[in-house]
Amino acid sequence: MSDDTHPLPARRQAQQRTDEIRSFRSELARLEAERVLVLDAPRRAALDAHHDALLADYAREFDIDRDTRAKQLSLGMKVASFLGALALAASVFFLFYQFWGRFGETAQVTILVAAALATLGLTLWVQGRDASGYFTKLAALVAFACFVLDIMMIGQIFNITPSDKALLPWAAMAFLLAYACDLRLLLGAGIICMIAFVAARVGTWGGVYWLSAGERPENFFVAAALLLAMPRLALHRKYPGFEAIYRVFGLLAFFIPALILSNWGDGSYLDFDRKTIQSGYQLAGFAAAALAIWVGARRDWPDMVNTGITFFVIFLYTKFFDWWWETMPKYLFFLVLGLAAVLILLVLRRLRGALGHAAGRSAGGAQQ
Repeated sequence: MSDDTHPLPARRQAQQRTDEIRSFRSELARLEAERVLVLDAPRRAALDAHHDALLADYAREFDIDRDTRAKQLSLGMKVASFLGALALAASVFFLFYQFWGRFGETAQVTILVAAALATLGLTLWVQGRDASGYFTKLAALVAFACFVLDIMMIGQIFNITPSDKALLPWAAMAFLLAYACDLRLLLGAGIICMIAFVAARVGTWGGVYWLSAGERPENFFVAAALLLAMPRLALHRKYPGFEAIYRVFGLLAFFIPALILSNWGDGSYLDFDRKTIQSGYQLAGFAAAALAIWVGARRDWPDMVNTGITFFVIFLYTKFFDWWWETMPKYLFFLVLGLAAVLILLVLRRLRGALGHAAGRSAGGAQQ
């Protein structure tokens, strides 16, 4: 274990620090070769000793990738753990249905509850012994799949009418596993369950059957607002990367319904004619995408910038299609699309330059 001078961070932070050390050593070697910066022997030895101690602590506590080849293999391990979790979850599903009719009602409920508790306990046990996190992810996905299956089958056993309320325990389980095991995939699953529940509730309040909530895309706007507000909670400081997931899903919960309504005004609650609704959502989509790009660039949130750019281009191309696809020669239509992409690149480059100058002025002021 590390001493007090080298407090160990979470695994993601340890991997990030390891990557930074590797990049720093590579750049320092270039600078020394170019005779720009040459450290004397004692300072170089102290620096190497400090980095080696950090890397040794991280390697002992976490299964980090210490070089590029290990990082490439880790990607394959992530894919393997995900596919393995899906396979095991499917195995559990078909195992239940294979022998389910042979058990009585009491035995069925007991098996379902025991399966949920056992897989949750197994996940927590594996987490305490899995430095890599891959086996923890596999066990957590199986635990979540078992829990979802348990809720569904208990509803069938007691002939409970299907309800959107089932989404609440699913979301709670996904969030519990995500925060307990630092798993972004399950965080995404919990967010999807929460989006579906909030949209169903809003739709029910609007007089729509909960399974038909998707027929009114505006039902998802409340979930979008909630998700965009979630990263402001202080608890996310301990989970690097979680804030970006909330922001991306929040933006998707707004942009996708807005895109649908910009082409299908009949799905809106608004009491206006179809063309007015579609035009309004087209303008709202452009404005929201531009705002997301600006805010993301100002706050150094690349996830928000990339999502904003993606939907700005989608809205723009959709509008071009509505205007000119039927009337313009196809070669000219795609030429316009290409020129629009060039224009977007030029605008974004200007924005990047302006933000870079502003950052430079701020740094200069801070130094003074």
